[in-house]
Amino acid sequence: MAEWTLLALMAAGAWFWIDSVSKREIALKMGRQLAERWQLQFLDESVACSHVGFARDGNGRMQLLRTYTFDVSSQGLERMACHLQLRGGQLISWHIPPYATQ
Repeated sequence: MAEWTLLALMAAGAWFWIDSVSKREIALKMGRQLAERWQLQFLDESVACSHVGFARDGNGRMQLLRTYTFDVSSQGLERMACHLQLRGGQLISWHIPPYATQ
């Protein structure tokens, strides 16, 4: 019985890891698009998952809610911390702080 439990835990861990890698790629693409839309530099070409939780979608189904952080710059001198949230593979919210333009 313990072997089956261990096997189930290993399978769940493998699924979570593979799913996390694919969602990180989606977040990276979304971060780049947001920076480009607001004419900002997408710094470090990376995103970092800062929070994982659960949220319900419009149909009431439970899905993973992941928050990713990334940095942008308006003039190449300062860093602005931003974030975006994915529920499943869908962008549901994002935040880029106000910045000065020239």
